Amino acid sequence: MAKFVVAGKANCPYYAKAEHLADCLQATLPNFRVHKITQHPDKWEQWLHDICETNGWEHRESPIIWRELLDRGGKGQLLGGLNDFLEYAQQYYGITSMMLSKEMLDIAEENLQAHLEIVKEDEEIKSLIKPMQVWITSASTPICYQLIPLLANGEVFGMTTEISIHLLDTDQFKEVLCSIVMEAEDMAFPLLRCILEHTEIDEAFVEADVIIVLDDVLLNLEVQPLENYIREATLIMTYGPSIKPENIIAVATSWESAAKATLARKLNMSTAGVKDVIVWGNITGSNYIDLSHAKLYGYDGAIWGPANFQRPLLNMIYDREWIHSEFLSAQGSLRSRVGRGTGMLPAHAVATVLRYWYHGSPPGEIVSVGVLSEGQFCVPEGIIFSMPVSFQNGNWEVIKELEIDGTTQEVLGRLAHELIQEKLVALKEIKEIHPYGEG
Repeated sequence: MAKFVVAGKANCPYYAKAEHLADCLQATLPNFRVHKITQHPDKWEQWLHDICETNGWEHRESPIIWRELLDRGGKGQLLGGLNDFLEYAQQYYGITSMMLSKEMLDIAEENLQAHLEIVKEDEEIKSLIKPMQVWITSASTPICYQLIPLLANGEVFGMTTEISIHLLDTDQFKEVLCSIVMEAEDMAFPLLRCILEHTEIDEAFVEADVIIVLDDVLLNLEVQPLENYIREATLIMTYGPSIKPENIIAVATSWESAAKATLARKLNMSTAGVKDVIVWGNITGSNYIDLSHAKLYGYDGAIWGPANFQRPLLNMIYDREWIHSEFLSAQGSLRSRVGRGTGMLPAHAVATVLRYWYHGSPPGEIVSVGVLSEGQFCVPEGIIFSMPVSFQNGNWEVIKELEIDGTTQEVLGRLAHELIQEKLVALKEIKEIHPYGEG
């Protein structure tokens, strides 16, 4: 079977004549097939350059015609332009086109109108398939650079969900944002409908489905000014007032991962086998790593079992002095581990929590996230406090049935008190900067 491709500018009269000849050949010959491609006049030169470069051809006019070698595979065989096609059809099939110049021009005009209508229809269809709108604040930070591929590859929101990413930062980082946008576009993620940069605060969170507030404290080990957190809180309060409290969480997974890795090195095992380490408290300040519910899977010990065989972590670490003197007291070293590097760890943490939120966390596994307390575990209501949760059916739920000992309860009380004091100071500052209720 002979399959030919006829491509040209939509308003080209020579393409119109080649198209007419191809239609005649296909109608007359049972084993002749033709595929037609039209390009807008403004895009033709670039399209022609790209197709020729890909196939190693030399051709500079409209139309371009080649034969697809269906029986042998490999790249197509260039035939040439209109005159080459006329000669080929006459020589091999005894068929030619007698189309006159006026008719060629009329059909070329019709082709252009048809092409424009098809493009418009395609755009309307794409607009009906509304992509998920994802906003990222402080988007000039390295975390964002690492996060974009994780969001755009389909693993977080689903392999059939298109997304549009909006990068928001101050005007001083506009050049950085533009560079990130260009690189993301060059990567041509199939599910990334578009990526845009924003530096105007009034544009924040328009039609947002997901808002990711990046906190550069994780990449800067110096103490951040309170104003930084106030700015972020004010941003959400002002431009996302309709967001329900249960739809706001703080990601503690970076701390979880760093703690698990430290424990895995101590036990000489894979980090993936350490589960249910709980992070309590303030994820950007004082917190407590709770190992009382932690489990080990695949630990190389005297007793082995199937893949789901697990052991309590505390039963496997006989050096309790190490836990208290080095692990639990070494929050600074964990903080250093979380903050060190290029942002890969916090980016992975954000992507993991979002994936759990949309697709569910592993059954029976504990995930630590900061949520607005409702009094669980005797933590006062109204503060963002990291605690154990599970994700299912697009929602999270605090695992209230976990038992905690008296020592842990005392620690939670101290952490809650610190957060309440921070909240009072922050609220005072916010009221001074953004006096809600006036006017």
